[in-house]
Amino acid sequence: MLKAWKKRDPPPQRVKPIPIAVIRYICQIAQALPPESTLLQAAADMIIIAFFYLLRPGEYTDSPSDTTPFTLGDVQLFIGPHRLNLDTASDEELLLARSASLTFTTQKNGVPNEVIKLGRSGHPFCCPTRAIVRRVLHLRSHHAPPSTPLARAYFYDGTRWITRSVTPTLITKLLRDAVTFLGTDLGFLPHEVSARSLRAGGAMALLVSNVDTDMIQLLGRWRSDEMFRYLHLTAEPITKDFARLMFSADYTITPGQLVPSY
Repeated sequence: MLKAWKKRDPPPQRVKPIPIAVIRYICQIAQALPPESTLLQAAADMIIIAFFYLLRPGEYTDSPSDTTPFTLGDVQLFIGPHRLNLDTASDEELLLARSASLTFTTQKNGVPNEVIKLGRSGHPFCCPTRAIVRRVLHLRSHHAPPSTPLARAYFYDGTRWITRSVTPTLITKLLRDAVTFLGTDLGFLPHEVSARSLRAGGAMALLVSNVDTDMIQLLGRWRSDEMFRYLHLTAEPITKDFARLMFSADYTITPGQLVPSY
């Protein structure tokens, strides 16, 4: 009970939301990785998926948590309205997928069997659909069962294939390294971000794009106004025109009964 109450309290320090510039930089590095860097490739893909789907660390990493990570069996891929069979479709067909969905099974705050589907972002690499396709292709090539977390990577150690997992610690390190490289123009310091920043970053990207807050709350599976703790008014596009709008917003108040008429 005490543990549950503590989770209801606001965090002592909010993480800063990760902007898309950081995601693009990580994608740029991931594209240049050699084929054997399967764990880092998996981490980059999971960063993309977490950002666009507004996921919690326990949902997109393979580590002990009070929620469970998405697995291969939670994925659906589509070409238009046609759903692809992940067991029988060719690699070429999977690469043509135009949208991807994740099905909530035991994830925290997810309605059982609720499905969230996203299309392509328009970028050849930094795209939730393409990232999920890459995860499916990697896991399928190693005959992974449907229960395999998307955040799992197969690595050849010279004698045999072994599995390694994307963890929150690895995600946090990659994000902080990227923020360190990009510098303070981002408006925050490396220690202010963590694996939890991707969920906040995705929500902030939607807010800056003028997506209705109710829609953001639905996509992020927030069941209360807790979402607003993740959103920062310091995001420059949101507030840059406020002074101009306020200066031009002249108005009068409809008088009440106590205001005398002349």
